[in-house]
Amino acid sequence: MYERVILWATPAFFVLIAIEILVGWRRGRFRYRTADAINSIALGQLSTYLGVFGRVLSFGLYVLSYEHLRFTTLDAGSPWVWVAGLLLYDFLYYWYHRFGHEVNVFWAAHVVHHQSEEFNLSTALRQTGTSYLFSWIFYVPMALLGFPPTVMLGVGLIDLLYQFWIHTEHVRSLGVFDRIFASPSNHRVHHAVNDLYLDRNYGGLLIIWDRMFGTFQPEEASVPIVYGTRDPLRSWNPLWANVHSYVAIGRDSWHARQPLDKLRVWFKHPGWRPADVAARFPKAPFEMAAATKFAPPLAPNLALYCIVQSLVVLAFGTHFLAIVPRLGPELTVLYFGWLAVSLLIIGGLTESRPAFIGFEAARLLSMVAVLALIFEPTVASTWVPIVAVPGGFLGWLWAAGRTIRAGGSKAMAA
Repeated sequence: MYERVILWATPAFFVLIAIEILVGWRRGRFRYRTADAINSIALGQLSTYLGVFGRVLSFGLYVLSYEHLRFTTLDAGSPWVWVAGLLLYDFLYYWYHRFGHEVNVFWAAHVVHHQSEEFNLSTALRQTGTSYLFSWIFYVPMALLGFPPTVMLGVGLIDLLYQFWIHTEHVRSLGVFDRIFASPSNHRVHHAVNDLYLDRNYGGLLIIWDRMFGTFQPEEASVPIVYGTRDPLRSWNPLWANVHSYVAIGRDSWHARQPLDKLRVWFKHPGWRPADVAARFPKAPFEMAAATKFAPPLAPNLALYCIVQSLVVLAFGTHFLAIVPRLGPELTVLYFGWLAVSLLIIGGLTESRPAFIGFEAARLLSMVAVLALIFEPTVASTWVPIVAVPGGFLGWLWAAGRTIRAGGSKAMAA
């Protein structure tokens, strides 16, 4: 159900992104950078594809809790059960989201959503691929209270889809609405690294939870928002984006001399490090004045090539989600692996890294095999487009990659 809803919603997401781009251009407040948007969308794709595997764990554990531990049974046909379920889900989401900022291992999963140094609708698609490991824990109370799995899944989708539109700078203050609901103004604060705004406004649908529990902060005109994280990723690699914080915590845990510190580092507040580790492996403190955006040079032709390839991979990913119920486990893993590697390689191209020209050429050749598996050609003429499309992309890649091969002298930031 989840993947099918996302499939139906995806065209609407891109239409709204296109409208936001047009509005920004008309207003002279353009808030998109090519590589950043590609990376955000790639992370959304990767999260959705990983959900094919992760949801078996998270949703499966909810179902088990509901079937064996619930105190009562609520009627999924009652509108009031859905209203109560949505309110309860949003309340639990507040705590899940808050713990995602206050506990290191949970932040390692959630940090993906905050890595963009821009704030636009593509940022909303920037989702973690590892939340399935922990998120189910926070929603077990719904199972215990007897909310059927269909209700939990349905209200969860409502809560998630609602949050898409609040990732924009083109909707200013909405007055009374901002006092009750999560809104663009409230959520801009949440994505800020400024001292005034840090770790505030966790609400997904309602902002009243933040008002109740002391985490609300209004947007102040006198304090311009700076987006991103205080430990910036500085990479367009979607796989590294998902694991780099776990690696950093694991490294500190390994180097800690005290056994208790090896465990504590996973559950302390993000940024906490054992004293002996901080002394031996110091990190420069975050300085707002020194913060710069990650912007490797990217030539226009290569930028356009990466945009097109991102859309091509999105088309393949849509096909993957549509047929995954009919695929066996081996083909599911292989298809997912090809999609993940494709996103990784496109990320390398947006960083203008020379080695990824060769990787991309190999990926385009492998695309012939993927297309052949999808269309199962039986006559020679059917092979023409299957070979011609990747072949055409190879020619474009050769032309677009000249800037990288020449050392980037003609590249420009995109």
